[in-house]
Amino acid sequence: MSAPHTQISSSRSRLIEAKLEALFQVGQVLSRSLRLEETLQGVLQVLHDKAGMLHGMVTLRGQQQGELAITAVYSGGKPLRDKVTYRSGEGIIDSVLEDCKTIVLPRIAGDARFLDRLGLYDLNLPFIGIPIQINGDEVVGVLAAQPCSSEDALLPDRTRFMEMVAQLVAQTVRLAREIEKERRDLTDERDRLRRAVRGNYGFDNVIGHSSAMKRVFDTVRQVAKWNTTVLIRGESGTGKELIANAIHYNSPRSQGEFVKVNCAALPENLLESELFGHEKGAFSGAISQHKGRFERADGGTLFLDEIGETTTTFQAKLLRVLQEGELERVGGNRTIKVDVRIITATNVDLEAEVEAGRFREDLYYRLNVMPIVLPPLRERSEDIPELARFLVNKIAKSQGRPLEITDSAFRLLMRHQWLGNVRELENRLERAAILCEDGKIDRTVLSLTGLEDELPLTTHQTVPKIDLKDPNLDERERVIAALEQAGWVQAKAARLLDMTPRQIAYRIQILNIKLRNI
Repeated sequence: MSAPHTQISSSRSRLIEAKLEALFQVGQVLSRSLRLEETLQGVLQVLHDKAGMLHGMVTLRGQQQGELAITAVYSGGKPLRDKVTYRSGEGIIDSVLEDCKTIVLPRIAGDARFLDRLGLYDLNLPFIGIPIQINGDEVVGVLAAQPCSSEDALLPDRTRFMEMVAQLVAQTVRLAREIEKERRDLTDERDRLRRAVRGNYGFDNVIGHSSAMKRVFDTVRQVAKWNTTVLIRGESGTGKELIANAIHYNSPRSQGEFVKVNCAALPENLLESELFGHEKGAFSGAISQHKGRFERADGGTLFLDEIGETTTTFQAKLLRVLQEGELERVGGNRTIKVDVRIITATNVDLEAEVEAGRFREDLYYRLNVMPIVLPPLRERSEDIPELARFLVNKIAKSQGRPLEITDSAFRLLMRHQWLGNVRELENRLERAAILCEDGKIDRTVLSLTGLEDELPLTTHQTVPKIDLKDPNLDERERVIAALEQAGWVQAKAARLLDMTPRQIAYRIQILNIKLRNI
């Protein structure tokens, strides 16, 4: 065997060993990080240090069609020029991209297409450019490098090695693109949901045009602008959580989380862990570290419903977080800073609770910075028709059929006391929707729910004045309205209707009207 052939064989053996080691290290680099530029930079460093492929470069298609941007370059610490891009039709890199074929230059200086914009390359050495392909035939970029030697006999081996590396790089690029697309899709979906939620909780979607509710809305619009602590007060079912949502989603914190906690639903030990979090092993069952609601709400809003139901021991711990903006997890000793806006709600008379010693006075003043009092539904009966229409549409969607509610139903609803407020109204309408077969909720259907039997019977109650000659009234409504205006005295109701007592008694019987003794 001749000496030159022996020398080439020895060089090829060393190259094979170097390639295997380099491929192993390239695989390690590719599995280490999902940050594309950092990963590609690591691959090029391995090629430079271990495989003798100098001045490695990866270019990928930019956002502008036809433009290639250099994503990663490694040249052993040699200073680089400013950011370089290649436009369509420019240079050897574009030729690799457009022809979708590997290009090997035995000597750079011999090809006029080579632009050397990076100012890195030895013009007397070879150059290898490999297309980066994903999904079979989509060319997304070019992997290029310069062999450290001009040995022509080893150039095919080096080229084959670079093609293998390009295939590995292509898989990484494909994965990075898929992850980026999923991230964009998730971001778009998050933004869409945020817009939808903000729309659902916009001021225009909180129903109520009574003077009492207008005052509430004016206060909410003002308080939403600031980080002030808010205490929402009102009877159960008046919509305190809805107002809390409106404050958050119309505030500068709307990009942060809105975290809700019902303080009455959890015992004290669980409430503390749920709000402040706990460390692993803090108590039986604490098998891992748990971030509390305060940490989750960092940068956003924490809504503490039924705050009046908490114990004084818990109130003392809550007070520290409100005053200092810091907490410690249960079983931990590390202080955690949080930036959280607090909104609380209660239907309890807190002043009486403070007087009785069941609610800390200092916490009361800390929470009661900006009180908002929601009026009960019975004090804003003019809002009932609009509320009822909204709720009926909501029930119709859940039942998957059209529903409508009549004026006669509105008149009956407006005479009820609604001790359960909007929640009771919704329950009653849902019951009526189940009972009506034709999708029409009128006074007769509502009466089947027992609503008419529950109307207050006190003589001092103001009964809405109804025009007995209104053509929209059916006969049953007209007779009931006359009886109500007459205090359920049949003779007096008969005179209002220009009837005889015998005639009205007959109609009461055939219309199945239940008489009331007042």
